[in-house]
Amino acid sequence: MLAIEQARQHLEHLGLAQAAGILEGRLDAAAQKQLPYADFLADLLRFEVAVRRDRYLRTRTRLAHLPFQRTLEQFDFRFQPSIDERQIRELSTLAFISDAANIILLGPPGVGKTHLCVALALKAIDAGQGVYFVRAHDLLEDLRRAQSEHRLDRRMRVYLAPKVLIIDEFGVWPYDRVAATALFALISARYERGSVILTSNKSFAEWGDVLGDTVIATAILDRLLHHSHVINIRGDSYRLREKKRAGLFATLGQAETAATPAKA
Repeated sequence: MLAIEQARQHLEHLGLAQAAGILEGRLDAAAQKQLPYADFLADLLRFEVAVRRDRYLRTRTRLAHLPFQRTLEQFDFRFQPSIDERQIRELSTLAFISDAANIILLGPPGVGKTHLCVALALKAIDAGQGVYFVRAHDLLEDLRRAQSEHRLDRRMRVYLAPKVLIIDEFGVWPYDRVAATALFALISARYERGSVILTSNKSFAEWGDVLGDTVIATAILDRLLHHSHVINIRGDSYRLREKKRAGLFATLGQAETAATPAKA
């Protein structure tokens, strides 16, 4: 028993706390099965590695600020036939990260753009890549505030550090020239250095109106699209689909009809 206690202390001293915690139980199991010493050691260290990896993934996922966790396996490609599933599967190999290429997902609200972003983010995290998710409005407000406080360079590092930066819901709100200039600075700094995954409900032709400056919008698109994969989703909203299944749309239509005065 003294030897077991010494072994446990050595494991803890080496930072192998999980292995130390299961040492005695694994020893008993190995003795009953008459496992070779090498198999016992491999089993002990395998458990330590698995626990560390799980902790690493949970930490990375938390730091990514993902709004939820959904995988590609949970995405209903049948509901959105305009999406090329093979293209999405190819992107999930993460070759685009090695190429510092961007992914632009265009389409109306509710068609699954954010779901696909999060699914690719989880793939990247699992592969050991840094990911950061931010809503476009929050990003630009943050950069605008940092610029007014003369700390834009320091704040920009937050968005330059991850290999994959996800900018969600671009175009929902209009922005002024200060915000547009800050976004241009960020996209330029990440150009050919890190990947951007961006979702928008606006066509590229409308970006000038969103940013309040056609020249800046063109410059941003020039850098985003140079190495990019553009996915244009045309389909119904997943959220509204559930309402339709519940018959809510029919109920609303009947209510509106009943509320409309009859013509004489």
